[in-house]
Amino acid sequence: MAKRTPLLSSIAAAAVLLAAAAGGALNAGLGETAQASTNGTLAATAGCGKAPTLSSGTRTISSGGQNRSYILRIPDGYDRNRQYRLIFGFHWLNGSANNVASAGYYGLLPLSNNSTIFVAPQGIDNGWANTNGRDLTLFDDISRQIENDLCVDTSQRFALGWSYGGAMSYAVACARPNIIRAVTVLSGANLSGCNGGTQPVAYFGIHGIYDSVLNISAGRSLRDTFVRNNGCTAQSPREPSRGSLTHITTTYSGCREGYPVQWAAFDGDHTPSPVDGSPSPNDSRTWTSAEIWRFFSQFASTTPPPTTAPPTTPPPTTPPPSEPGACTATYRTVNTWPGGFQAEVTVANNGAATLNGWTVRLTLASGQAISSLWSGVNTGTTGSVSVRNADYNGTLGANASTTFGFTATGNGATAPSGVTCTSP
Repeated sequence: MAKRTPLLSSIAAAAVLLAAAAGGALNAGLGETAQASTNGTLAATAGCGKAPTLSSGTRTISSGGQNRSYILRIPDGYDRNRQYRLIFGFHWLNGSANNVASAGYYGLLPLSNNSTIFVAPQGIDNGWANTNGRDLTLFDDISRQIENDLCVDTSQRFALGWSYGGAMSYAVACARPNIIRAVTVLSGANLSGCNGGTQPVAYFGIHGIYDSVLNISAGRSLRDTFVRNNGCTAQSPREPSRGSLTHITTTYSGCREGYPVQWAAFDGDHTPSPVDGSPSPNDSRTWTSAEIWRFFSQFASTTPPPTTAPPTTPPPTTPPPSEPGACTATYRTVNTWPGGFQAEVTVANNGAATLNGWTVRLTLASGQAISSLWSGVNTGTTGSVSVRNADYNGTLGANASTTFGFTATGNGATAPSGVTCTSP
């Protein structure tokens, strides 16, 4: 992944500019007519079934009387009849849409397995002042353009960003609760406004305990907005101590079903890519990408089933047995770095019968230990490890496949041994 700029050496200048931008945004109003055309619906978007005219790359759009731009990334092998997740990645102050796109949309693109349409909008003056709601209007206009041309699952829209981009993601959560499913705010503050801010939205906040640009108290305040909105039990989550070089992620209890709140505090400064055990940020080694992807991907689609006629013969009351040997698991190393690596396992159904649940077993090499895992539930982190399906990816039809991934410490040059898959 490309290195994000500006570097921490520009922290002081960034703080001044962010503070100045806040004044014009906090009271910015926005009429309810600026909602996206698919507000609150769970039906397929107008682009489903159509041959797309949009393509990956930089796009221009007229929004609020101005020419604006964004970078679009359409999945490889795009299927116009498949409803895709949609993720907006907002850049930081003095960053750009190109920075976000070249860094893999905060590291989520490599984890998406072609399941997601990514968007990186470009802010005016490389920021998100959101004056008179102009950047919310841009969000609406881009959403409308994409959904009129591409097939989007309207229950799977997400946004994230770091610093000023985090502030813009918070503004979207406040103002578009019936559109956005969940947001992640990395080192953010209320700089782009919060028009509304009373309805529930799934929320994940990440912040450094000694952030010298936007104090962690600002991140806590954003978090607590959705602790209240989501009906969660108020608490003071544990945070790591200075010098520990660790992070602590807390999932709030008592939240309304479907509206979780998570908070991750890390021992570090103003960065989107902290690394456990190291004082130096690193896009390739950070834990944030995996945790954000796991947070977003937990939300199952609530799109209604197709309106095709039901089968004339009712299905059996018990799931059909899987064919012996139909479940296979294939391991690959995605990325390596000194002292760690990222890996992915593809689980496939090579038989004719549906798999209803799967479990992968593998034996890690000596010195390897799983530090985080997504799209599955693991038992054990060293030696013999088993991983069973998550709630949303356990059913695999004939010739279907899914993946789970993990990051681990140790030397990634040696692949695990004894990789097997069984079902259920």
